[in-house]
Order: sequence, then C-alpha cells, then structure tokens
Amino acid sequence: MNTGSAAGAEPAESGSASGEKGRDGAPLLRLQGIGKSFGSVQALSGVDLDIPAGQVTALVGDNGAGKSTLIKAISGISEPDTGTIFWKGQPVRIESPKHATALGVATVYQDLALCDNLDIVQNLFLGRELLRHRLLDEAAMELRAKQALADLSVVTVRSIRQLVGTLSGGQRQAVAVGKAVMEDAQLVIMDEPTAALGVTQTALVINLIKQLASQGVAVLVVSHNLNDVFAMADQVGVLYLGRVAGVAPASELDLQEVLQLITTGASTERDDAPGAEGGHAVDSET
Repeated sequence: MNTGSAAGAEPAESGSASGEKGRDGAPLLRLQGIGKSFGSVQALSGVDLDIPAGQVTALVGDNGAGKSTLIKAISGISEPDTGTIFWKGQPVRIESPKHATALGVATVYQDLALCDNLDIVQNLFLGRELLRHRLLDEAAMELRAKQALADLSVVTVRSIRQLVGTLSGGQRQAVAVGKAVMEDAQLVIMDEPTAALGVTQTALVINLIKQLASQGVAVLVVSHNLNDVFAMADQVGVLYLGRVAGVAPASELDLQEVLQLITTGASTERDDAPGAEGGHAVDSET
C-alpha cells in the first residue's frame, strides 16, 4: 500500500483503467498537496490522490477524517488553501460548482437533489429541457431518458413517466446518476450511495456504479460501509485526521487492514506503514 502519498512526481499507473487521460498518461484527476483549514482547524493537510478514469475509487475514513472537505474541494464548493488539482494532466482551479460541472465533474449527494413531484424524464432534464418549435420536445426527452437508463442497465423502473417520489432508494440513485451521465460527466462523486438501503437496493446501486465505471467514467465513492466498498471499489484511499493514511488496489487489502488505517492511521500488516500522524486535523463534516 502506498502510505502518506498517493501521487508522486511520476504519473501513476492506472492498470486497466479506460477512458480519457491527460498528457503522459496522467490520471483523469490528480490531487497534489491539498490543504484546507478553517480558522485554526486544519481539515486537510498534504492530501495526494489519483483518480483514474474507468475505475471506482473508494474514499473511507472515520468521522472528522476530512472526506467531506475533500469532496467540496473537488466539486467547487470550497477551494483548497494549498496544493494543486490536475485535470487530465493540466492544473486547474475549480472555483465553483458550475466550473466543476463544465469540466465534467458531477456530485451525487445523499439527498440526491431530486424533485419528488416530477417524473423521471422531468428530473433528468430539469433546467435543460429540449425544445422544438419553442415547445417541450417530450418525445426526444423520453428517448434520451430511456437510453440513459438502459446504458446503466437500469431495468427495474416501471415507467420513465413514474413520479420520482414513488421510486425506491436504489431507483432514485439510478435517476441521479443518469442525470450526471446525461450531463457528460467524466467524474461522478457519490456520497454514501448505499446508506439506508436494503440488500436488494444496495446490490442495484453497486451494479450501477460498476456499470458507470465500465463505460470509462471515473467514480469516487465516499462510504462508511466497508463491505460495500470491497464489493465495488478498484482502489481504496483512507483518510486519517486530514491526511492520506494509504491508497492501494482493493484486491491487495483486507477488511482488518483498512480498519486499522481508519482508526490509527497506520497498518501493522505492512512494513512500510508509517506511524499515526500527530496533530489535530478535524473536519466539521462527516
């Protein structure tokens, strides 16, 4: 496991990752030395992380580890104080959520930001409806909505004109992800996508995430459920008190080691694992 630094000076090997890359084979998104403080509280310190296209990267850590702060930095809600964000090998400043969307970054939060009183098609095209002769082109929107859900292998929805308020938790996640895909997102960030879902709906969401990655989209998943993490992630990054405790392919990790990294910032299973970092980095969000 790479500990303390997920991205060095040389571009990281992304294995079987597909999809678009930057110059010299750089990952789709690279975070280098990201730091963020709120007054005297250091929420993030020297965070390095590579997020390849076509892979699912899981970000885990205890409450206060800095996960939400890191997501906000990537999605344009809160700019980091230090460090550099690289998009396709090029340094960028993500100054706002609108800028993040323009780059190709979509964030699906726990509340999903869907309108329960609108149907699936209306939610998918909300704010960017298709027009024909100055009227809503309902037929074109229905066709594109059906295709978007089919591409994600979503087959449990009874009708694309079904009100979102009548959908299950897993189906609602599918609509939120479908909206991101239709906005040409190249990186989809998902915050606790399986929280409060039953077994069947959790399986639907995990399959949805894998399907998204298989299409070359980079997926960054924040989750507290390590069983779900190992079921869907290609690589796992662990945050501890605002620092990266380690990053490794999921196939090289086990549950016990990840738990050690989450709770102590170190792993006793590897010789190269450092001791827990000191300091008082605290994230006010989960």
